[in-house]
Amino acid sequence: MKQGSTLFLKLAVIIMGIPVLGACIFLLPNLAKLAMKHVTDGPTLAYMVFALVIIMYVSAIPFYFALYQALKLLSYIDKNQAFSQISVTALKSIKKCAITITCLYVVALPFVFIIAEWDDAPGLALLNLVVVGAAMVIAVFAAVLQRLLQEAINIKSENDLTV
Repeated sequence: MKQGSTLFLKLAVIIMGIPVLGACIFLLPNLAKLAMKHVTDGPTLAYMVFALVIIMYVSAIPFYFALYQALKLLSYIDKNQAFSQISVTALKSIKKCAITITCLYVVALPFVFIIAEWDDAPGLALLNLVVVGAAMVIAVFAAVLQRLLQEAINIKSENDLTV
């Protein structure tokens, strides 16, 4: 396959990482500082915000690992190694990262509900549910692609043996 055929997808993967990086550098520390100011007002709420910030930071790790695996998968496609076991491994890693992100944000749901109730912002809980849903869709999609790719590899190896 041509070397730059997946260039658009690689750029899309990189662009997906920029807003999360910006949130980790600018938004989350400011949110933690704001919670620190209000510890005296309501320490329980401040601790809920801290827990949520920690979960968001932790979820950035599997997010970036999944983006890295996606870039590796696209480079395998460029090198005509799409139907190989390393591609299946990359999809498996993406699936595990998406499941991890789903679990982290499900754990965060009670904190988000408490903060949303205090702030009277039901959209905050909806936003968390959107992240959970998106991560679940990615996990299922990666699992389906992994299974299909594994079956294609098995069929290819059987055909190589018969010819």
